[in-house]
Amino acid sequence: MTAITHRRIWAISWPIILSNATIPLLGAVDTAVVGQMGAAAPIGAVGIGAIILASVYWIFGFLRMGTSGLAAQAHGAGDAEERAAILYRALMIGLGAGLVILLAQGLLVGAAFWLAPASAEVEALARDYLAVRIWGAPATIALYAVTGWLIAIERTRAVLWLNLWINGVNAGLDLWFVLGLGWGVEGVAAATLVAEWSGLFLGLWLCRAGFGAVWRGALARLWARDPIRRMLAVNGGIMLRTVLLQGAFTGFLFLSAGQGDAALAANQVLMQFLSITAYALDGFAFAAETLVGQAVGARARAEVQRAARLCMAWGVAGSLVLGGGFGLFGPLLIDLMTTAPEVRAEARIYLPWVAVAPLIGVASWIYDGIFIGATLAKAMVQVVAVAVLAYVAAILLLVPAFGAHGLWAALMVLNATRGMAAAGMWPRLRARLFADVPGAVSAG
Repeated sequence: MTAITHRRIWAISWPIILSNATIPLLGAVDTAVVGQMGAAAPIGAVGIGAIILASVYWIFGFLRMGTSGLAAQAHGAGDAEERAAILYRALMIGLGAGLVILLAQGLLVGAAFWLAPASAEVEALARDYLAVRIWGAPATIALYAVTGWLIAIERTRAVLWLNLWINGVNAGLDLWFVLGLGWGVEGVAAATLVAEWSGLFLGLWLCRAGFGAVWRGALARLWARDPIRRMLAVNGGIMLRTVLLQGAFTGFLFLSAGQGDAALAANQVLMQFLSITAYALDGFAFAAETLVGQAVGARARAEVQRAARLCMAWGVAGSLVLGGGFGLFGPLLIDLMTTAPEVRAEARIYLPWVAVAPLIGVASWIYDGIFIGATLAKAMVQVVAVAVLAYVAAILLLVPAFGAHGLWAALMVLNATRGMAAAGMWPRLRARLFADVPGAVSAG
């Protein structure tokens, strides 16, 4: 087990932070290019089509996290064949899920427009967009597996280059297909389709260490019962945890609507600040996934706690920087996001909540990384279940009395409870990880 240092954590984290910064660019480029067509319907069609696919793909986000934790442990144990087999299994799940989406595309698209109907023109254009782009589903979901595997073996620079490639190809082809060839919304979809598939092929090349001399041994283990059972349990737990969290955040926006249009718009603006926080602190959470996972695989008891402690320290430092930045520059950022005077004024009222949110939530994000690296999926579900119950109780108590301020306070309760519950469980779970190692029960 290579020594865990601040330099090593930063080396893992900074490419993820930069990579995450490119994520909003994909939608921005698509919108900007289609906006040159001079009509509102194409913009709405691309936006709706992208949201429909993002909602479907989001279900499979567990594949990135589950692959990262399992592969990091195999890497730490020095088991190159199992590490490669984990990649193969994850790729099979990703490609298989994408094939199911392709086969069910008519049902999925029909259900989406039944739930959220649009004008006839927008819906027709969105269907044209989806009819092209949905063929990238296998590549997009398989890329979750590729990304998780690269993070597990500390190849986060490769993840950065992969995202830069996908976004660069998408942007270049957007310009060519839409503005040059006049393909309209289908051109936007085709550009993304090519970017997704080319990204998968590049990702597989970046994972070439898993396809070298170890491939025969990895294939021999591919259908081993215990690893498959473990993968299903880990991925299932992570998926359930994510569904619970997504329900909580969706409920926040729905309840915002009850506070008036200005409050809803203001909260939507301020939620972007929380997205920035999550993207930035993900770098340190991913470092925790990698280093804790490798330490667990190497049976390095002391290094597990050192990785958790140092990643948490980096997370706290990052949260202080973010919170301070939001407090100082928040009004400017709000003004850049909206020109509506009433929304600007409303968002400023609730800005203090966003300024303290990074520090309140940092423990929850870093412990997510720690638990993923240790593949403690069941514990993750328990933590989130407790937090959601506290969140619901806070909503029932605080929103009637304090309105939108009560809603923001409830959101802080959600994240604070996640962090406290995970912190309370971690010492016992850490001891259990090494129960078979002499003296390990007294760790930490």
